[in-house]
Amino acid sequence: MSERAEHRDRLRAREFEAFVAGAGGRLLHTATLLTAEPPEPPGAYARAERLLCAALARTYAGWSRAGGGDPYDLARRELALRFAREARRHRRSRGGVLGRLTPVERLVLVLRVYEEVGEEQTAALLGLPADRVRAVCARSVAALRSPGSRGSAGPVGPRRRAS
Repeated sequence: MSERAEHRDRLRAREFEAFVAGAGGRLLHTATLLTAEPPEPPGAYARAERLLCAALARTYAGWSRAGGGDPYDLARRELALRFAREARRHRRSRGGVLGRLTPVERLVLVLRVYEEVGEEQTAALLGLPADRVRAVCARSVAALRSPGSRGSAGPVGPRRRAS
């Protein structure tokens, strides 16, 4: 490898390390909200940490191709997509307040409320129509407000009420 390429790789690594040092905490919190891991015991966010590490690895791999894009947006996007793929395979609840929601409800709620991602951007990221994102977000908020609710039956299906 040439000296110029080595220098470029070191610079890239330093830039990425600085990004992770600044944004890693917030990204870990986002991953923790998505996985709905309970806050006890402290530091026991194994699933969220694995999810974040995989997302950051993918972000680093595409770091040089980012071309001036917002690195936080790229990492958050990768985190959301990885969670969505994982959620299709594992649907069990993790407990906690957000654990009552389905994975898609959690994903939409975290992106829209915690990360403040716009409705259209969330819809594009998840491949859903904007009105579906709006409905899922409203249903998630309503489910969290009602004390006895346990989330909906399907990932984005209609909520059924007891008769």
